[in-house]
Amino acid sequence: MKNTKNNTSSLSRFLLLWASQSISAMGTAMTNYALVVWIYGQNGTASSVSLLTLCSFMPTILFRFLAGVVADRWNKKRIMLAADLFAACGTAGILLLHSFGSLTILRLCVITFALSLMNAFQVPAAYVATSLLIPKDKYARAGGLQAVSGAVEAILAPALGAAVMAWGGLNAVLCIDLCTFAVAFATLLFLPIPKPEQPPQEEKESLLQNCLTGLRYLRNQRHLLRLILFIAAVNLLAKLGPDGQMAAFILGRSGNRQPVLGAVQMCVSLGVMTGGTLVAALKPVKDNGRMVVGMCCLIFLNGIGLSLCRGAVGWCLFAFLQYGCAAVMNVHWNTLMRTQVPEHLLGRVYSTRDTLQNCTIPLGLFLGGWLADRVFEPAVAAGGSLHAVLLPLFGYGQGMGIGLMFLLVSLVGLALSVVCLAKRIYHSKE
Repeated sequence: MKNTKNNTSSLSRFLLLWASQSISAMGTAMTNYALVVWIYGQNGTASSVSLLTLCSFMPTILFRFLAGVVADRWNKKRIMLAADLFAACGTAGILLLHSFGSLTILRLCVITFALSLMNAFQVPAAYVATSLLIPKDKYARAGGLQAVSGAVEAILAPALGAAVMAWGGLNAVLCIDLCTFAVAFATLLFLPIPKPEQPPQEEKESLLQNCLTGLRYLRNQRHLLRLILFIAAVNLLAKLGPDGQMAAFILGRSGNRQPVLGAVQMCVSLGVMTGGTLVAALKPVKDNGRMVVGMCCLIFLNGIGLSLCRGAVGWCLFAFLQYGCAAVMNVHWNTLMRTQVPEHLLGRVYSTRDTLQNCTIPLGLFLGGWLADRVFEPAVAAGGSLHAVLLPLFGYGQGMGIGLMFLLVSLVGLALSVVCLAKRIYHSKE
């Protein structure tokens, strides 16, 4: 009876933390949208947005190993509070600069880099803190709730950000962001978070040894390392395919009809929300590793359907199914990590996992754009030898080359996933 009460109390604390952090994330997403709109209003170039994206992405890659050590060795709650407070100062700084007409793209990029640096430390700390709050039999459902809140944020933030921008401009969005921060900060400040036991021998290790702890652990847990390398390959293929080149594909195939792209992007978010809701509502599965690889099979299978569709209804349907499967896969992947990695190592192993599996994303984004523009689109252009052959498969129009690239990437991904599923790479015993 006492254990049941403790589990109920922990779950209630998680739900309170999840709700407050979701509110704050919505405010941050509205600010991100408003800042993109503001940048376009300054010079109308995509390169400025790309620079901002780079500034927000690089600290995650550069400092995630160190962040994992900090998340395991230091107080999780204090790390999250410090990161939230720093983020609020950054938002307040943008507000002041804009109010006095001193906000420039360069200054915004510097602030974004600093905020992303703090976020690199907050994410693993929040992951560990959440794991400590959730009862072990509720890991999957909690992950489903987090997926749902992320999808709702993706759906509502652009609409809310645009509405507030039209009403009160960028300053109004920034003020709302600060208010949502206050809700999350106050909730976290008074919320008790358990502390995991720290083995005494780890206190004697150097910083470098601590940074490499995640790698050492994964070297001994080969099934987790195999899954991480598999997901790294999946990320590379996904960025070569729909996850990285969706906008170019839809706009090319639809004749540059932006409402069609908006509908597909809406279905992507609805798919994530539906997948997260299903995981939260259903009973936990026994084999999370099998679910991870199995969902990847379905992701690439739906990618084949997406590449061969010629209309908005098909694109929306397969995008919905593909990202619904992706949400289910991500939830079970995080659940597998939480159930198999010791609590005192969770931050370092989580950070190592993210670094390894995400390091292929920049390469995929670069190769995807280059292959689409320089190889596949010219190869299937009207008058070329492949054009007549592929016309019955993809239909006439721009974007045939990207469709062919999507099809090939999805076939390779499906084959890889089926082989890994058959070989049971997710099992600890060979």
